[in-house]
Amino acid sequence: MSGEILENKKDDGGLTFKKLLSQNLRQYGIVGALIILVIFFQIATDGLLLLPNSFVALIQQNSYVLILSMGMVMIIIATHIDLSVGSQVAFIGGVLAIMMEKMHVPWFLAILAAICIGLLIGCWHGFWIAYVGIPGFITTLAGMLLFRGLSTLLVGESIPIRSQQFRFIAKGYLPNIFGFVGPFDVLTLVVGGLLIVGTIVFTFRGIAAQQKAGIDLHTSMKTWKILTMVIGCAGIAFVTYLLASSGNADQGGIPITLVIIGILFAIYTFITTSTVFGRHVYSVGGNRKAAILSGINTKLVDFKLYIHMGFLTSIAAIVMLSRSASATAVAGQEFEMDAIAACFIGGTAVTGGKGTIPGAMIGAFVMGVLNQGLSLLGISSAWVKAIKGLVLLLAVAIDIISKKKKG
Repeated sequence: MSGEILENKKDDGGLTFKKLLSQNLRQYGIVGALIILVIFFQIATDGLLLLPNSFVALIQQNSYVLILSMGMVMIIIATHIDLSVGSQVAFIGGVLAIMMEKMHVPWFLAILAAICIGLLIGCWHGFWIAYVGIPGFITTLAGMLLFRGLSTLLVGESIPIRSQQFRFIAKGYLPNIFGFVGPFDVLTLVVGGLLIVGTIVFTFRGIAAQQKAGIDLHTSMKTWKILTMVIGCAGIAFVTYLLASSGNADQGGIPITLVIIGILFAIYTFITTSTVFGRHVYSVGGNRKAAILSGINTKLVDFKLYIHMGFLTSIAAIVMLSRSASATAVAGQEFEMDAIAACFIGGTAVTGGKGTIPGAMIGAFVMGVLNQGLSLLGISSAWVKAIKGLVLLLAVAIDIISKKKKG
């Protein structure tokens, strides 16, 4: 995190825990809010929220938000928006269902076709936004109406999915190749252990690399990094326990949906933090005119952003159709609102230029916990929407107020 690296490669004795906390207040505040929500609903639901199978259901039911928020956060960072992702999910899902059930295309070839359709839709939006100059709000609003209409014409009422292999994508688990130890899946325990070891190694290698580069870290900084590592490892251990004890006598452990999300998370975190394209996205969002003057092809950046969004929308459509086992014209309603809300709750700046993939994922989990917890309490869907709206408003208000204070 930006507040964790000392400038001028020298010791800053004034970096206390209080200062470190203030530098990263928004980022850690989101994590704290998620933990508080989980504790509240765990108590309010008499422990139902964090039952192993309930936790897996939380991931599976909110997989579309987690996937869509990765693309949406990059678009918002670049000061754009995409209001059409929900309609795209319905349209791509409808085409996918027609190919499998009416045209008898093998499910894996239908998936490849669905991804190609998502990429083409991304090119369509990117062309109008980047090269014609129509604002993203207008272009994707038109796309929302266009693809919702097309999905209604294509699908009609519904198209059931009979392919068990395709349905396994959203409801299946990784094979239990190492068997079980009591109620626990050994593969899940191994993966969780490797993640914990990787987190520890990454943390201490980062500290050693900074010291080797001549950056003398204050004791408070080292302690802060190690404390963050310990909390992260504790979180990984707890999630590993829940996953390892989930499922039933036939299968359990790591859901395939979580594997898909994990791979996409790793890819897009790398893209945004370690590639030229990622740096260009932040530059364009921070100051588009300065980016142009520095030689960045901002039109190409915008075009690529919507291609990425189209790809992720197709993945969300595949996962959603696999889980629902039926394509409908009304599928994906309000998906764009959930994805946008997840980004803002996760710390993405309203004005662009600031945001992270991990932050958006945490925001998506906040939305998911709210959905799951309120549903377990028997709260009506109308109140769930109202509460989510208030949470979004509060998140944006905090961002704006903090900016005014800094100003």
